[in-house]
Amino acid sequence: MSERMACKVVGLSRSAYRRLPQAQTPADPDADLRADLRAYAGKNPRHGFRRVWAYLRFDVGLAVNKKKVHRLWKEEGLQVQRAPRRKRAGQSSVPVIEADAPNVVWALEFQFDSTVDGRKIKIASMVDEHTRVSLLDIVDTSIPAERLVEELEKVFIAVGGPPRVLRMDNGPEFISHALQQFCDGKVGISYIPPGTPWNNGFVESFNSRLRDECLNRNCWTSVLEARVVIGDFKDDHNRRHRHSALGYQTPAEYAAGCTCTHHPVVCEIA
Repeated sequence: MSERMACKVVGLSRSAYRRLPQAQTPADPDADLRADLRAYAGKNPRHGFRRVWAYLRFDVGLAVNKKKVHRLWKEEGLQVQRAPRRKRAGQSSVPVIEADAPNVVWALEFQFDSTVDGRKIKIASMVDEHTRVSLLDIVDTSIPAERLVEELEKVFIAVGGPPRVLRMDNGPEFISHALQQFCDGKVGISYIPPGTPWNNGFVESFNSRLRDECLNRNCWTSVLEARVVIGDFKDDHNRRHRHSALGYQTPAEYAAGCTCTHHPVVCEIA
């Protein structure tokens, strides 16, 4: 379609169609101010329009409206781009190993919910990747690294010792100095790469069941109520949930009769 016909269809004169925005013409009354803004942004790339307005108003002595500065700042495309958060990755102390026997790899993860009045609930879960037994039951409004270490020590004592490896993501509690110091010389730590929850699939699958069958079906009036019900769910998981991967035995039944032993994989270099 020609320019003439297009203008006729939309009811616009050809002169109006060809007219450049004032900001793109030599007659732009804000040309000098735009140049000042670009120069300031070049020297201060992380400053926003409020700081440049303050600079113009108080340092340069230019009486200019803040809204005008904001408009020109946006038109020039000078807004500060939000820098992406760089996720800190933990340093694993052991290579990735397969959970071919009980107490080889325990997978640890947090999950969140809330009470009816909006209070946050934090849930810590841990499963043996071989037997699928749920080993940890912490439900509270906050679970700092020191509390996590205390509870892990209790679990180690209860089951007769630590596993070979704890597998976890890169959450702040997991990469904390307190947890790493606690595990040093006692149990290996295997961090999954950031943004890859499928590498911690056993506990993620457990948490999916916990979410679907427990958290989504209840409205907590208190943290205590959540603690009791979630604890009952985890106990039911161990004693009554028949798992297809375990030959439809419960995790507790399978763990009691399991005779598997761990066979470390040795890397041979030709």
